[in-house]
Amino acid sequence: MTDDAYLFLVDETTAHLGVPPAALGELSCMDTAAVVAWLAAQKVTASSPRLRVVPPEERHAIPADAERVPVPLSDEELSRLRSQTAPEATAPLEEELRAYRDCADGRDELLTRALAAGVPAHRIAELTGEDLGTVRAAGRG
Repeated sequence: MTDDAYLFLVDETTAHLGVPPAALGELSCMDTAAVVAWLAAQKVTASSPRLRVVPPEERHAIPADAERVPVPLSDEELSRLRSQTAPEATAPLEEELRAYRDCADGRDELLTRALAAGVPAHRIAELTGEDLGTVRAAGRG
């Protein structure tokens, strides 16, 4: 498990934030007693169009007055969430970075391109399995 992601409710002014949980497929946290109780208290269902989830590093984007609850996600669930929240321009590079785990040919070039495109170093390290220091060094090269 990793740091907690957050489920929260959006209104019409914040509807662009986060990802609907249904867009991520099955999330184990959705069946926990805490989430079921929170949803009931908010009078929404897991399929509500107002329900969103954000990764831990984006929790600051949730409006201060929004109803929220922390939820633990597995590494695989968190990776799916981060893929959904990645800017459209970097999505193809993220796919290459995932594929990179199986092949190290062109590693330095790929790391450099990903950094230049704006993929955060911590995300590159997560997707490739590379050490964060190695990823950062590729950006200085």
